[in-house]
Amino acid sequence: MPYRRLPKTDAARLKALRAVTENNVVYTVEGRFLNSEDLAQARKLYQELETASDQYSICMRTQVRYSKRISTLQHNVMMYLSHFLQVLFLAIERGEIEKEKLSLYGLEEMMVPYLKTPDAIMKWAPKIIEGEKNRLKRKGKPILSPPIGAVVTHFDVFKSMYDSQRQYQVRTKAALEQITRLRGQIDDVILRLWNQVEQQYANEPPERRFAKCRQFGVIYYYRRHEERVY
Repeated sequence: MPYRRLPKTDAARLKALRAVTENNVVYTVEGRFLNSEDLAQARKLYQELETASDQYSICMRTQVRYSKRISTLQHNVMMYLSHFLQVLFLAIERGEIEKEKLSLYGLEEMMVPYLKTPDAIMKWAPKIIEGEKNRLKRKGKPILSPPIGAVVTHFDVFKSMYDSQRQYQVRTKAALEQITRLRGQIDDVILRLWNQVEQQYANEPPERRFAKCRQFGVIYYYRRHEERVY
């Protein structure tokens, strides 16, 4: 005999809720054995899960698209920051800039800091940009290759994309948390409705009973090597 199993995926949950709530039999005398409060909750949860799933899919697709673009922008700003600092260090070695000025950039020694992650860039780029601006305010000679303006431009473009990506990460997390919260509620209401369906047709012959239950979205599985009769 086949056995019943609750949906395992969100797509299957939506399908099961749709099958039981949109079934025309529900609106006939035969289908009025279903608890009206359970049906109302099922419809509500269907809408909530569908909305959260759509939001999650949109955010994930956007994150993937942003990740591809941000990789190039991250490489560009990292290259400009690194080159800028190398020119700064050479100027210090030549005696054109006092070594003490390193503190303006948040640096203690003439070594390019780690810049290979977005968070590292977000940490160091503002320090380096602000440090160069402060040095220029003190009548220091500007570094021209690359100029700080080019560093600022590449960082601003990167930061804009980085901030957008972080916003979508927050939205993605919120949508996933909402989906996770809904799963238990949905499984509970599906179980209650399926129990009502099976109870309604419990005295029917197996062939008719399984067919009727499947109309309401009840999912049956056969065990391995079990003959499929119904």
